[in-house]
Parts: sequence; C-alpha cells; structure tokens
Amino acid sequence: MTPREKLQNALNHEAGPVPVDFGSTAVTGIHVTVVEDLRKHYGLDPHPVKVAEPYQMLGLVEDDLIQALGIATAGVPAPKTIFGFPLGGWKAWRAPWGQELQVPADFNVEDRRDGVYIFPAGDTSARASGHMPTSGFFFDSIIRQHPLKEEELDPEDNLEEFGPISDGDLAYLKAETAAAAATGRAVVGSLPGTGFGDIALVPAPFLRDPKGIRDIAEWYVSALTRPEYVHAVFEKQLEFALANLEKIHGAVGDSFDAVFLCGTDFGTQNSTFCAPELYDALYHPYYKAMNDWIHANTTWKTMKHSCGAVESFMSHFIASGFDIVNPVQCSATGMEPEVLKERYGDQLVFWGGGVDTQRTLPFGTPGQVREQTLERCGIFAEKGGFVFNAVHNIQARTPLQNVVAMFDAVAEFNG
Repeated sequence: MTPREKLQNALNHEAGPVPVDFGSTAVTGIHVTVVEDLRKHYGLDPHPVKVAEPYQMLGLVEDDLIQALGIATAGVPAPKTIFGFPLGGWKAWRAPWGQELQVPADFNVEDRRDGVYIFPAGDTSARASGHMPTSGFFFDSIIRQHPLKEEELDPEDNLEEFGPISDGDLAYLKAETAAAAATGRAVVGSLPGTGFGDIALVPAPFLRDPKGIRDIAEWYVSALTRPEYVHAVFEKQLEFALANLEKIHGAVGDSFDAVFLCGTDFGTQNSTFCAPELYDALYHPYYKAMNDWIHANTTWKTMKHSCGAVESFMSHFIASGFDIVNPVQCSATGMEPEVLKERYGDQLVFWGGGVDTQRTLPFGTPGQVREQTLERCGIFAEKGGFVFNAVHNIQARTPLQNVVAMFDAVAEFNG
C-alpha cells in the first residue's frame, strides 16, 4: 500500500495501516529545534533547517526525513506565510537560542532588548507585527488595532485581506500541488481565505496597517455585541471564498486528498469560547456553504481545526460538512478518546490526538510515550478514520528520545 493509499484508506474509514502526518499544515508540524535533532538522529545531511512556518517557527520536513519517519503526506502551503511574505529566496539567520537556520528572503527582523520583532510582508518601514520574547521560541502577534469608534466601524475594514485570488497565486498552487502529487504521498492543501474568524489571522500580522477590529478579545466580544458586523464580514468573505475555490479547483483538479480550511478555535482547556447555539447562528452557515461547494464539485476531504474541549461541537462540525477534525486535544475536558471514537468515529476522521504534547511528549519518559501512542492508535484506528499526528505541533526542544519513541510506536502498531 502506497503512502497515499494509506491516507485515502483512513479518510474513507477503512481499516488498515495508520498513516502518519507531520509537516503538511501549520497545525501538524515540528519545531525547527526538533527537526534538527531528528535529522542528526537519522544521520541525514546536516544542513540548516528551513523555517517553513515563521509564526510558530516550524521546520521544513524534507524528503529524506519524510522517508525516515514514514510520513504519508505532502503539504501545499498557502501562497504566503502568516507574515505576508512567500517562502523562497532562502538566507541564513541565527535564532536567539543559537540555532543556524534558513529563512525566507523577506523574513526581516529587528533585535531589541526584549526580543526579536518581525515585520509584515518584510516591510521594515511598517510597524512590527510579531514579537518573539527573549526566552521564546516562536512569535506572538502584536495587536495594532486603531482606536475604535463605534459609529465609524465598517465591515470593509475587516475585509482588506480578502479578495479574488491572483493569477500568480493560482500558478503557485498549481505548481506546488503538482510537485506534491509527484512524491506519491497524499496531498494536503492549505487554502487561502477560508478561515472564518481564525483568531491567528484576526490581528492580520501580514498587513502593514490593519483597520477594523483586530484585537483578539474585542473580536470575541463582537460575536455577541456586534453579530451584524461579523455576519457582514463573513458574507463577503464567503463570496470571495466560493469564487476562489472554483478557480483553485480549476487549477489543481482533484489532486488534493484533504484541505485545511479553517483554524478557528472554539475550545479552552476545560470549556468553550461560545455556546453551540452561537456557532450555529454565526459560523455554521458559512462553513456549510463552503463545504457543500467542495463536496459537490471535488473529491477533497475538508479539515476543521479547533483546540480544546470541543466534544460538544463535534456534531455541529459534522452538520457543517467537515470530514476531518484536528488536533483532537484528548487532555481537555470531555475529550476522552474512547468517547470521541464511539460517538463520532463513523462520521469524522480524527487527524491528531496520537500523543499529548502538553505533558506526555515533552515531560514523560520514552516508555510512557510509547504506551500512550499505542493506546491512542488502538482506539482511534479501529475501523479506520485515523491519521496519526500529535496534539498540535511538536514544540521546541521536546526530548529527541521521546519523539523517536513516538514514531517507533506507530511503526510497531502498524507491524
């Protein structure tokens, strides 16, 4: 069975080997420190790791490491990073923790007393849009919201980043998708402009001077206090998204096996940011319209990302038309693997949940990592519908022996 067949098997809820994904999306990646450790462990060419996703400082998982780890996926990232510049034109950069890396040409930063600052679209004449604290390993968005005047709020200000996809971005997606398909692995696309209310995108770290509601807390509050405003933003965004989906499908056809649509988080460690009723009123219509178009016109399977305690949202994700849920945070309240699999395993593919990245993977022993990985595979892989990934990205300086134990355990499970 080829890597792509393994993943398609899982997507179709058919029993078989558990496919592995690391590196295909911005929520299933590996921090650059761990990528370097893995390359050394497997005796691979020791060149500097490329930063594939600068916001979270995720490393590019290259073909030789993909082979070593048995990864079944090939990712097609969005045309630009979260800071608004494309990947490519690589240059050297030494990270604050001393690691020598390769970063995109427009990865322009400034060292200050309290850490490293990064600029939107690489434009150092603009205000910095991201900050990596002195002791940090990734960037946080800087809130650059202008003072709000209620009577002057205009939904168009929160639509600046949305519009018709350019010919250049279509050409990029076509070329990258063809290259990913040529690997023989399953192709996972990250689509631009489909993340309704994605809280990582609301501050617009890619825009030089964002207008509108850009403060994260203010945006969450607006779901209750300004629902008409949010609806107006989502309605226009959906209009652009549907037109762009048609163009993207025209460029890549059915080469995508799965698409990452939306990273809007609805869960906390022990609860949710809003009630399911608000989800149904404010988010569901737009998700459903997008998923309905995809399922009527393509063979793509669609992924919904949400961290936290979202068991109560699973049936709503299904009603919205999502095929896949990620990252499956089993440590959150109500997210027990057995419960999720029993209640939703015949309708949702669980992409993640393979090992806990808050406790077990970074702080457990290799034996504990192996035990949890085998246990999760045993639960989630029954009758298919499981793609192995950790609970969100593998974080900086996670012990190498634990990461290797995780991959070894999946291989052990698969026989």
